[in-house]
Amino acid sequence: MAMMSHKPSHELVHFLEDKANEIRILSIECTNASKSGHPTSCMSAAEILSVLFFNEMRYSNDYPRHPSSDRFILSKGHAAPGLYSAWCAAGLFDKDKLMTLRKIDSDLEGHPTPRLNFIDAATGSLGQGLSVGAGMAYVGKYIEHASYRTYCLIGDGESAEGSIWEALSFASHYKLDNLVAIFDINRLGQSEEAPLQHNMDTYRKRVEAFGFHTMVVDGHSVEEILKALAEAQSVKNKPSALICKTFKGQGSSDVADKLDFHGKALNNLSEKIFGEIKARMHGAAEQPRPKIKDDAPELVQKPIAFKTPLEYKLGASIASRVAYGDALVKLGEACDRIVVLDADTKNSTFALKFKNVFPDRFIECFIAEQNMVGVSLGCGARNRTIPFCSTFATFFTRAMDQIRMAAVSQSQLNMAGSHCGVSIGEDGPSQMALEDIAAFRAIPNLVYFYPSDAVSACRAVELAANYKYMTFIRTSRPATTVIYANDEVFEIGKAKIVKTSAEDKVLVIGAGITLDSAMKAHSSLLEKGTSVRVMDPFTIKPLDKEAVLKHAKECGGRVITVEDHYAEGGIGEAVAGVLSNADFITKHKILAVREIPRSGPSAVLLDMFGISANKVVDAVLDMVE
Repeated sequence: MAMMSHKPSHELVHFLEDKANEIRILSIECTNASKSGHPTSCMSAAEILSVLFFNEMRYSNDYPRHPSSDRFILSKGHAAPGLYSAWCAAGLFDKDKLMTLRKIDSDLEGHPTPRLNFIDAATGSLGQGLSVGAGMAYVGKYIEHASYRTYCLIGDGESAEGSIWEALSFASHYKLDNLVAIFDINRLGQSEEAPLQHNMDTYRKRVEAFGFHTMVVDGHSVEEILKALAEAQSVKNKPSALICKTFKGQGSSDVADKLDFHGKALNNLSEKIFGEIKARMHGAAEQPRPKIKDDAPELVQKPIAFKTPLEYKLGASIASRVAYGDALVKLGEACDRIVVLDADTKNSTFALKFKNVFPDRFIECFIAEQNMVGVSLGCGARNRTIPFCSTFATFFTRAMDQIRMAAVSQSQLNMAGSHCGVSIGEDGPSQMALEDIAAFRAIPNLVYFYPSDAVSACRAVELAANYKYMTFIRTSRPATTVIYANDEVFEIGKAKIVKTSAEDKVLVIGAGITLDSAMKAHSSLLEKGTSVRVMDPFTIKPLDKEAVLKHAKECGGRVITVEDHYAEGGIGEAVAGVLSNADFITKHKILAVREIPRSGPSAVLLDMFGISANKVVDAVLDMVE
């Protein structure tokens, strides 16, 4: 057990024990009121929450998201009633509000979300909280140089998730001594015992092996928790972890350390439980809490614009991934809140360009994409920074649950995925993003940019920095021709018509490398006496529905979409959704990748899988004939 030389006063110990039992009672009462919830998971963490909220953490009820207040992430989000009860006991809101838990008109939801002003990130999909906390701690230590500390409460069951260990590795690598991970080892999972049960030494050895200053404590002894947290305050250049031995349902002889009570209100047992808990309360006097040290920098939030003009030449061949790197540098010059993260692909995504100019605002996350997304969310919490994270587009699929939860968190998170589609060539199908449009179109409030040249790629990055929710920027490996002037204005949800005439017979919609296919097809078709209109959608979500309908109608209701993506969920199906109620549509053909591809030269693969300029020409001629 962790030991320190000083001993807390009896008054403080009794006060914190009372607050722990108050949290237990409130957790049971509010879950009884909602007839659902996880009271036993709250009861195991009651002493931990009590010490944190009533002695350790510096925060303000008047301003829960104060820039300088300590951060708390409840990674075991199902224990939300315990967290809500702690805030209620601290005076943030009254008991009547607490009793609205899980009601349709209450923001006290079953698992915490930032609809509440004291929640920074949604949790409940287990294993994600420590990454978010690590991002917050990184910003506090290296970006803001502030005194606030970050605490993350983790369940023993969720410690089986690999993302927890990715976060532990990240935190120790960056010596985040302002981060405390607290493991609630209550032995029981949802349906059976957790794998290690109460094998505390194995937990300790594993967390120590990941570079944490690790202390095993009795999680129901406020005195031991106080000593361990005091010890953590003194540790330098490594994060700390408390491995707390607890019992699920602690406080009740009927449910403590027993299976089959997970996720159930304790209605019929409540009176007996309340009697047991109240018998242990001291009626102790209130004790003072520490004050916020207000040293986080003031932020001035205003629109971000490049300070210098773009300097690309029309007709030049530049990959959009290269332009992404150029744009990051311009953003970094314009705003010191821009931070860039990458997963050991920075020389391919060209995030390296930002690192070379702003090394203090670049975060290497190594090959741990789930953690990278979680850290990015933490970096952007409370709008302290504007994060951009990048890797190969296909590797973001590994982090889709983190991305889904970032949307629930209403996060300003910007992602850039390079190496999309078969056009990457010889690296083969494991590296080809062919599912990403479908996946990201399903994310609420996300804007999906698909730039087709260097200028549009830079403007996508600039727009993303000013968007309040999530974005994804799909960049390409092959170079494409610069077709837009440097001062061309782009807007979210507004397409560009790059080839048009009064004689156009078909509307051809392409993006990225397939816009290049469409434009080459346009030239070939003109030689054959057929004119087509070519559209660059710029954003796939939101799609410019008005432009699609207007130009489809002007082209006789004939539409072809061509995309370097699987047919399911891609551009073609997005366009089909727009066209579905239009009575003037005569033909719509989707050119897309329809089987698992293979290695080969880019141009050969585009033709093999039906999305080259030649295939567009064939589709147009077949449609008009």
